[in-house]
Amino acid sequence: MSLTISDHERAALADAARFPLLAAITGRRSRRFPVGGRIPGGALAFTSRKPPQPLSEVERALVLAVAGGVTGWHYGIPYNPDYAPALPNYSGSATGRTFPSAAGFHTSQLFFTDDTGTYLLPTRDQPPRAFTGIEEWISHTADSYVRISQHRLQLPREEPYMEGHNIWVANHPGSLLAFPVADLAEHLLSNLWFFAANGYLVYDDVNDRNIPGTERFSSLRRAGDQIPLSVVEQYTLTEASAELATAANNGVLVLQAMGLGGWMYDGLDALSVLGGSGDPRAPGLGFVAHHDHRWPLPNVTGLPGYFETLSPPHVPSVEAGVAKFVMRRFGPGGPFHRETPGPWADNPKVRSSALPPDGIAELVTVEASYIYDAFGKLPGTVPTVHVLMYLQAQHIDTDFYDELFAPGAYLPTHAAHQARWHGR
Repeated sequence: MSLTISDHERAALADAARFPLLAAITGRRSRRFPVGGRIPGGALAFTSRKPPQPLSEVERALVLAVAGGVTGWHYGIPYNPDYAPALPNYSGSATGRTFPSAAGFHTSQLFFTDDTGTYLLPTRDQPPRAFTGIEEWISHTADSYVRISQHRLQLPREEPYMEGHNIWVANHPGSLLAFPVADLAEHLLSNLWFFAANGYLVYDDVNDRNIPGTERFSSLRRAGDQIPLSVVEQYTLTEASAELATAANNGVLVLQAMGLGGWMYDGLDALSVLGGSGDPRAPGLGFVAHHDHRWPLPNVTGLPGYFETLSPPHVPSVEAGVAKFVMRRFGPGGPFHRETPGPWADNPKVRSSALPPDGIAELVTVEASYIYDAFGKLPGTVPTVHVLMYLQAQHIDTDFYDELFAPGAYLPTHAAHQARWHGR
């Protein structure tokens, strides 16, 4: 294991593992004031008398493992009478992670930044493995980091880069800022696939017309009950948002067990974080963005080499994106390839019993190609790349809470954190 764990950190990890879930839920609060922090005025004005303190490598690895780590095999969707005896073919990954995803689509990846740089934790397609304990799990997480930059994410401390109430503390020195990012192009393909496999066609309610080419599929059992495109894309955005929020909330819960401060929030400008704002003061992560007179804002499509969506220009065409989508599901390592290991007694039997892509892929290609041509992007009415919730973890300044709050403003884990985790 490349992660070095000291004796007192080993004991602290054991304590965190024993912390009650209900205590984390009932004790959860947004504890925003960090060591090194300052509120310049008002009823809660306070200046920390301590310097900023970054998370240790062990602390960082545990927070990130809980927010987006690998936990084993994804169990898939076991039954649908419309598919029987075939297995539903919804899932996008064979890998289970710490947070759920709609129908197992799993299109998001976790990015994070701190004083040492900016990174990606690419666990979505990572082969699951068994871990002997928490130390091996967080060591595996730390070994999986991919460094994107040697610098902390650059965000000017002013609006519109961050909302006014976050300016004093967001992305604060010493803090860990982690945030999952979703590929809505793939999530849309997953939803188009879901509806096609269940016998539905999609029509363009935005422009009030049927999608050309879908008439070839009028024999589908529910073809007469078409689904509005705007509804499919609202599903896509909402489902992905729930995935991102759940991952961040998992991280917030482990902060209580560890005695770290922090909270989850959405008060950062997405283009400033990802890239594409056009402002040299906020280059973001460097994601590629495109402009079109049909869109109210630039559309971010991906980060070459790190987070490439199933949308042009990261694939040669929409058809190529669908082909890659099918291979991800049915090819080697995918959830419906008979040779992919898994959690069942007879894995080849279960995986090979999934409904095949015959006909479904063709319909999804027709619908997705139309959306891209009609709206200039994929999806047509929501962004291609979606970021929403941010998890910030930091060492709290207990002096602030002792002086300005009534007793009980923080947990015993916060009171004991410096001694337990840092031997101080």
